[in-house]
Amino acid sequence: MQFDQFAGNYKHLLDESIALSGEDSSYFAEYKARYLARVLGNEFAGKILDFGCGVGMLSRFLKKHLPKSHLNGFDVSQESIARIDHSLSSEGIFTFEPDHLGCDYDLIVVANVLHHIVPDRRPSIASDLTQRLAPGGKLAIIEHNPANPLTRRTVDRCPFDEDAILLPRSESLHLIASSGLKLYRRDYIVFMPRFASALRPVEPWLSWLPLGAQYAVLGEKHG
Repeated sequence: MQFDQFAGNYKHLLDESIALSGEDSSYFAEYKARYLARVLGNEFAGKILDFGCGVGMLSRFLKKHLPKSHLNGFDVSQESIARIDHSLSSEGIFTFEPDHLGCDYDLIVVANVLHHIVPDRRPSIASDLTQRLAPGGKLAIIEHNPANPLTRRTVDRCPFDEDAILLPRSESLHLIASSGLKLYRRDYIVFMPRFASALRPVEPWLSWLPLGAQYAVLGEKHG
């Protein structure tokens, strides 16, 4: 598996590729978790699947900001799953076996995963994940914004993004719609580099602006 070879130094390689932002990978992982907590409310107590969880960076912050949730994780990289902190893996299912996953998730997060999947396979992945949602459950696709030139430069510098084919937001919106989900929310996210961090509190009001480094699209399964 491609990501098995990077599992041991995943964070270091990612930190190097995003150094231009002035932040490390933990900042961006926690940003996503904070965004989801803001959208769902930090009292959210549902069952979450972190699909493509890697070594558990996002999972750790999901548990921090949504502490009442029950967290599971899936990744194709067996080596990455083995490196997930025991404090997480002991409280939920973290697996590289799809058959070990449930079909009752209240939230499935697919964060910066789909750009590693060839475009022809993305609809079937989205459809399968939709089938794993409980009624009223939400599928959250978070991806790099290819309209942002700094994002494209970052992806080009990242050694494990060599296979990346970025998704415009329109493609993610189509995946939500074609999977039979109702659009719940769409936002551009991650605007300010570290040198402009004093302006970060205004970022939620910029969600309409297509200059964010990433975007989030959430769909909801009919009850």
